[in-house]
Amino acid sequence: MQRAHIPGILAMAAIVVASNILVQFLILDGLLTWGAFTYPLAFLVTDVMNRVYGAGPARKVVFAGFVTGILCSLIGSQIMLQGDGYTYAAVPLRIAVASGTAFLAAQLTDVAVFNRFRGGRWWRAPLVSTLVGSALDTALFFTIAFSASITLFGADADAAINWAWEPVPFMLTGPMAPLWVSLAFADWLVKLALALVALIPFRVIVRWLDPALRTA
Repeated sequence: MQRAHIPGILAMAAIVVASNILVQFLILDGLLTWGAFTYPLAFLVTDVMNRVYGAGPARKVVFAGFVTGILCSLIGSQIMLQGDGYTYAAVPLRIAVASGTAFLAAQLTDVAVFNRFRGGRWWRAPLVSTLVGSALDTALFFTIAFSASITLFGADADAAINWAWEPVPFMLTGPMAPLWVSLAFADWLVKLALALVALIPFRVIVRWLDPALRTA
């Protein structure tokens, strides 16, 4: 690991830690958490590292974030909360597994897609890779964490997340659907918006780190 890679690793770790904390705070009638606005920045860090230093260092940053996420999940699984007469872990098993699986698969996919479009216009690689990676992240996380069709975790693990199975109006106004479907769609919309917004800091940071890439 080169010294130049350390800021990217620290930035990724900070984003993962912040997102694990902010996910506890609900907004918009529970459709989103504040963590939904910090987590997509992980794709920005991965793409900047990929553009400036290459795919190898970008993957190192991804694995650093993955390890940080595992540590956060392990800590969260030991923190017991109380509510409605029940005691439960702050990070249920299914959410912990879903978080790690989705992060690693989506970020590594982001790296691969970025490389596929590296030679095009400067905005194409970060935009396409982030859109593909974030869609995969949302699909994997919410399906593994909440779908009732996933039964391999056992009854106790399912009981910890079965609140997400409650039928509610889709996005609070549409036809009835499991709550987790609305949560997934809202999360994906945020990622979509931030994928576009993140092009601005991507361009600025890349130019700052390596002036030779100003026309890349």
